[in-house]
Amino acid sequence: MKKFSFVLLFCLCFGEFKAQFHIRDSVIPVSMITTSYALQIPGADMASSFGVGSTIELQYIYKSKKNWVFSVSADYLFGGKVKDTSILTSITTPDGFLIASNGKLVDHQMQEEGFTNFFKIGKVIPKWSPNPNSGILLNFGVGFMEEHIRITLVDGNDQIAPQLNAEMRKGYDRLANGIAFEQFLGYVFLSNNRFVNFFGGLDLTEGLTKDRRYDYDLNAYNNTQRYDILYGIRVGWILPIYKRAPKEYYTY
Repeated sequence: MKKFSFVLLFCLCFGEFKAQFHIRDSVIPVSMITTSYALQIPGADMASSFGVGSTIELQYIYKSKKNWVFSVSADYLFGGKVKDTSILTSITTPDGFLIASNGKLVDHQMQEEGFTNFFKIGKVIPKWSPNPNSGILLNFGVGFMEEHIRITLVDGNDQIAPQLNAEMRKGYDRLANGIAFEQFLGYVFLSNNRFVNFFGGLDLTEGLTKDRRYDYDLNAYNNTQRYDILYGIRVGWILPIYKRAPKEYYTY
Protein backbone atom coordinates (compact mmCIF):
# COMPACT_ATOMS: atom_id res chain seq x y z
CA MET A 1 0.00 0.00 0.00
CA LYS A 2 2.94 2.39 0.70
CA LYS A 3 4.29 1.81 -2.81
CA PHE A 4 0.83 2.41 -4.28
CA SER A 5 0.49 5.64 -2.25
CA PHE A 6 3.78 6.89 -3.72
CA VAL A 7 2.62 6.11 -7.26
CA LEU A 8 -0.70 7.82 -6.57
CA LEU A 9 1.05 10.95 -5.23
CA PHE A 10 3.28 11.03 -8.31
CA CYS A 11 0.30 10.79 -10.62
CA LEU A 12 -1.50 13.58 -8.78
CA CYS A 13 1.52 15.88 -8.93
CA PHE A 14 2.15 15.38 -12.65
CA GLY A 15 -1.18 14.19 -13.96
CA GLU A 16 -3.54 17.18 -13.60
CA PHE A 17 -5.09 17.62 -17.01
CA LYS A 18 -7.07 20.67 -18.03
CA ALA A 19 -10.40 20.34 -19.78
CA GLN A 20 -10.28 22.75 -22.71
CA PHE A 21 -13.85 21.92 -23.75
CA HIS A 22 -17.10 21.19 -22.02
CA ILE A 23 -17.32 17.52 -21.04
CA ARG A 24 -20.75 17.23 -22.64
CA ASP A 25 -19.40 18.31 -26.04
CA SER A 26 -16.02 16.63 -26.50
CA VAL A 27 -13.91 13.68 -25.43
CA ILE A 28 -11.42 15.14 -22.96
CA PRO A 29 -8.30 13.75 -21.26
CA VAL A 30 -8.85 13.58 -17.52
CA SER A 31 -7.25 12.15 -14.38
CA MET A 32 -9.50 10.49 -11.83
CA ILE A 33 -9.30 9.05 -8.34
CA THR A 34 -11.85 6.32 -7.59
CA THR A 35 -12.94 4.40 -4.52
CA SER A 36 -15.10 1.32 -4.83
CA TYR A 37 -16.60 -1.65 -3.01
CA ALA A 38 -17.10 -5.16 -4.41
CA LEU A 39 -18.95 -8.20 -3.12
CA GLN A 40 -16.95 -11.24 -4.22
CA ILE A 41 -17.79 -14.92 -4.60
CA PRO A 42 -14.78 -17.27 -4.64
CA GLY A 43 -14.26 -19.91 -7.29
CA ALA A 44 -11.85 -22.73 -8.19
CA ASP A 45 -9.32 -23.43 -5.37
CA MET A 46 -10.32 -20.31 -3.47
CA ALA A 47 -13.86 -21.67 -3.09
CA SER A 48 -12.52 -24.53 -0.97
CA SER A 49 -10.76 -22.06 1.35
CA PHE A 50 -13.12 -19.11 1.79
CA GLY A 51 -16.75 -18.08 1.56
CA VAL A 52 -18.25 -14.87 0.17
CA GLY A 53 -16.07 -11.86 0.96
CA SER A 54 -15.59 -8.17 0.19
CA THR A 55 -12.99 -5.81 -1.16
CA ILE A 56 -12.41 -2.08 -1.11
CA GLU A 57 -10.34 -0.41 -3.81
CA LEU A 58 -8.38 2.80 -4.32
CA GLN A 59 -7.50 3.57 -7.92
CA TYR A 60 -5.84 6.24 -10.07
CA ILE A 61 -7.12 6.48 -13.66
CA TYR A 62 -6.02 8.50 -16.67
CA LYS A 63 -8.50 8.66 -19.56
CA SER A 64 -7.05 9.88 -22.86
CA LYS A 65 -8.72 12.07 -25.46
CA LYS A 66 -9.43 8.89 -27.42
CA ASN A 67 -11.19 7.32 -24.41
CA TRP A 68 -8.38 4.86 -23.67
CA VAL A 69 -8.12 4.22 -19.94
CA PHE A 70 -4.90 3.52 -18.01
CA SER A 71 -4.99 2.86 -14.27
CA VAL A 72 -3.21 1.52 -11.22
CA SER A 73 -5.18 0.06 -8.30
CA ALA A 74 -4.83 -1.42 -4.82
CA ASP A 75 -7.52 -3.62 -3.23
CA TYR A 76 -7.91 -4.86 0.32
CA LEU A 77 -9.69 -8.23 0.62
CA PHE A 78 -11.47 -9.15 3.83
CA GLY A 79 -14.24 -10.98 5.60
CA GLY A 80 -14.68 -14.28 3.79
CA LYS A 81 -15.65 -17.24 5.95
CA VAL A 82 -12.80 -19.74 6.44
CA LYS A 83 -14.07 -23.19 5.45
CA ASP A 84 -11.26 -25.39 6.80
CA THR A 85 -11.80 -25.08 10.55
CA SER A 86 -9.54 -28.06 11.33
CA ILE A 87 -6.30 -26.08 10.89
CA LEU A 88 -5.93 -25.42 14.64
CA THR A 89 -7.18 -28.83 15.84
CA SER A 90 -3.75 -29.85 17.13
CA ILE A 91 -3.54 -26.88 19.54
CA THR A 92 -7.18 -26.47 20.60
CA THR A 93 -9.65 -28.37 22.77
CA PRO A 94 -12.43 -30.52 21.22
CA ASP A 95 -14.67 -27.45 21.55
CA GLY A 96 -12.20 -25.29 19.59
CA PHE A 97 -10.72 -23.24 22.45
CA LEU A 98 -7.07 -22.49 23.19
CA ILE A 99 -5.81 -23.24 26.68
CA ALA A 100 -4.09 -20.10 27.94
CA SER A 101 -0.98 -20.05 30.11
CA ASN A 102 -3.17 -19.14 33.12
CA GLY A 103 -5.41 -22.16 32.51
CA LYS A 104 -8.35 -20.24 31.06
CA LEU A 105 -10.01 -21.01 27.74
CA VAL A 106 -9.42 -18.48 24.96
CA ASP A 107 -11.57 -18.31 21.83
CA HIS A 108 -10.37 -17.27 18.39
CA GLN A 109 -11.70 -16.10 15.02
CA MET A 110 -10.52 -16.85 11.48
CA GLN A 111 -11.25 -14.64 8.47
CA GLU A 112 -10.01 -14.09 4.95
CA GLU A 113 -7.56 -11.24 4.45
CA GLY A 114 -5.43 -10.19 1.50
CA PHE A 115 -4.72 -7.64 -1.19
CA THR A 116 -4.29 -7.19 -4.93
CA ASN A 117 -2.40 -4.63 -7.02
CA PHE A 118 -3.09 -4.14 -10.72
CA PHE A 119 -1.92 -2.13 -13.70
CA LYS A 120 -4.85 -1.86 -16.12
CA ILE A 121 -5.67 -0.78 -19.63
CA GLY A 122 -9.17 -0.30 -20.95
CA LYS A 123 -11.57 1.59 -23.15
CA VAL A 124 -14.66 3.74 -22.67
CA ILE A 125 -17.25 3.11 -25.39
CA PRO A 126 -19.72 6.03 -25.42
CA LYS A 127 -22.99 4.08 -25.63
CA TRP A 128 -26.20 4.95 -23.73
CA SER A 129 -24.42 7.97 -22.27
CA PRO A 130 -25.18 11.69 -21.80
CA ASN A 131 -21.77 12.70 -23.17
CA PRO A 132 -18.84 11.17 -25.12
CA ASN A 133 -16.82 10.64 -21.91
CA SER A 134 -19.29 8.17 -20.41
CA GLY A 135 -20.48 4.73 -21.46
CA ILE A 136 -19.46 1.09 -21.42
CA LEU A 137 -16.13 0.47 -19.66
CA LEU A 138 -13.90 -2.48 -20.53
CA ASN A 139 -10.75 -3.13 -18.49
CA PHE A 140 -7.96 -5.72 -18.37
CA GLY A 141 -5.34 -5.81 -15.61
CA VAL A 142 -2.15 -7.65 -14.68
CA GLY A 143 -0.72 -7.61 -11.18
CA PHE A 144 -0.18 -9.42 -7.89
CA MET A 145 -2.51 -11.22 -5.49
CA GLU A 146 -1.99 -12.35 -1.90
CA GLU A 147 -4.40 -13.96 0.55
CA HIS A 148 -4.17 -15.59 3.95
CA ILE A 149 -6.21 -16.56 6.99
CA ARG A 150 -6.32 -13.84 9.60
CA ILE A 151 -6.37 -15.40 13.07
CA THR A 152 -7.32 -13.22 16.04
CA LEU A 153 -7.82 -14.01 19.71
CA VAL A 154 -11.26 -13.03 20.99
CA ASP A 155 -10.29 -12.62 24.66
CA GLY A 156 -6.56 -12.86 25.12
CA ASN A 157 -3.15 -11.83 23.84
CA ASP A 158 0.16 -13.31 22.70
CA GLN A 159 1.42 -13.66 26.28
CA ILE A 160 -1.69 -15.52 27.45
CA ALA A 161 -1.77 -17.83 24.42
CA PRO A 162 1.86 -18.22 23.27
CA GLN A 163 0.97 -21.24 21.10
CA LEU A 164 -0.76 -18.78 18.76
CA ASN A 165 1.36 -15.66 19.05
CA ALA A 166 2.22 -13.46 16.08
CA GLU A 167 5.09 -15.68 14.97
CA MET A 168 3.28 -19.00 15.46
CA ARG A 169 0.25 -17.81 13.45
CA LYS A 170 2.40 -17.79 10.33
CA GLY A 171 2.42 -21.59 10.45
CA TYR A 172 -1.37 -21.72 10.26
CA ASP A 173 -2.36 -18.75 8.09
CA ARG A 174 -2.00 -20.49 4.67
CA LEU A 175 -0.42 -17.40 3.12
CA ALA A 176 -0.39 -17.70 -0.68
CA ASN A 177 0.50 -15.24 -3.42
CA GLY A 178 1.39 -14.95 -7.08
CA ILE A 179 0.62 -13.28 -10.40
CA ALA A 180 -2.98 -12.25 -11.00
CA PHE A 181 -5.26 -11.01 -13.78
CA GLU A 182 -8.43 -8.92 -13.72
CA GLN A 183 -11.20 -8.28 -16.24
CA PHE A 184 -13.98 -5.72 -15.80
CA LEU A 185 -17.16 -5.02 -17.77
CA GLY A 186 -19.37 -2.21 -16.62
CA TYR A 187 -20.55 1.35 -17.07
CA VAL A 188 -18.88 4.66 -16.20
CA PHE A 189 -20.79 7.94 -15.82
CA LEU A 190 -19.11 11.35 -15.82
CA SER A 191 -21.77 14.00 -15.32
CA ASN A 192 -22.00 17.23 -17.25
CA ASN A 193 -22.11 19.22 -14.00
CA ARG A 194 -19.31 17.08 -12.43
CA PHE A 195 -21.14 16.54 -9.16
CA VAL A 196 -22.25 12.95 -9.80
CA ASN A 197 -19.61 10.58 -11.17
CA PHE A 198 -19.67 6.83 -10.67
CA PHE A 199 -19.03 3.42 -12.21
CA GLY A 200 -20.26 -0.10 -11.66
CA GLY A 201 -20.14 -3.54 -13.18
CA LEU A 202 -18.83 -7.08 -12.99
CA ASP A 203 -15.21 -8.01 -12.41
CA LEU A 204 -13.30 -11.27 -12.52
CA THR A 205 -10.03 -11.77 -10.64
CA GLU A 206 -7.82 -14.80 -11.32
CA GLY A 207 -4.72 -15.62 -9.29
CA LEU A 208 -1.98 -18.17 -9.99
CA THR A 209 -0.75 -18.52 -6.40
CA LYS A 210 1.26 -20.87 -4.19
CA ASP A 211 1.39 -21.45 -0.44
CA ARG A 212 4.49 -19.64 0.91
CA ARG A 213 4.58 -21.06 4.47
CA TYR A 214 5.57 -24.19 6.32
CA ASP A 215 2.22 -25.49 7.61
CA TYR A 216 2.51 -26.63 11.23
CA ASP A 217 -0.67 -28.71 11.18
CA LEU A 218 0.57 -30.65 8.12
CA ASN A 219 4.25 -30.68 9.12
CA ALA A 220 5.13 -29.91 5.51
CA TYR A 221 5.43 -27.28 2.81
CA ASN A 222 2.48 -27.17 0.45
CA ASN A 223 3.90 -26.06 -2.91
CA THR A 224 0.87 -27.03 -4.97
CA GLN A 225 -0.05 -24.49 -7.65
CA ARG A 226 -3.40 -22.84 -6.86
CA TYR A 227 -5.92 -21.34 -9.25
CA ASP A 228 -7.91 -18.75 -7.31
CA ILE A 229 -10.95 -16.96 -8.74
CA LEU A 230 -13.07 -14.11 -7.41
CA TYR A 231 -16.34 -13.16 -9.12
CA GLY A 232 -17.25 -9.60 -8.11
CA ILE A 233 -20.04 -7.05 -8.34
CA ARG A 234 -18.43 -3.61 -8.00
CA VAL A 235 -19.73 -0.07 -7.52
CA GLY A 236 -17.58 3.02 -7.11
CA TRP A 237 -17.38 6.80 -6.87
CA ILE A 238 -15.17 8.96 -9.10
CA LEU A 239 -13.35 12.20 -8.32
CA PRO A 240 -12.27 13.79 -11.64
CA ILE A 241 -9.25 16.09 -11.53
CA TYR A 242 -9.47 18.83 -14.12
CA LYS A 243 -10.07 22.53 -14.16
CA ARG A 244 -13.47 23.89 -15.03
CA ALA A 245 -13.76 25.14 -18.57
CA PRO A 246 -15.05 28.72 -18.82
CA LYS A 247 -18.80 28.95 -19.33
CA GLU A 248 -18.54 31.85 -21.76
CA TYR A 249 -16.09 32.77 -24.47
CA TYR A 250 -15.37 36.28 -25.71
CA THR A 251 -14.04 37.42 -29.06
CA TYR A 252 -12.73 40.83 -29.98
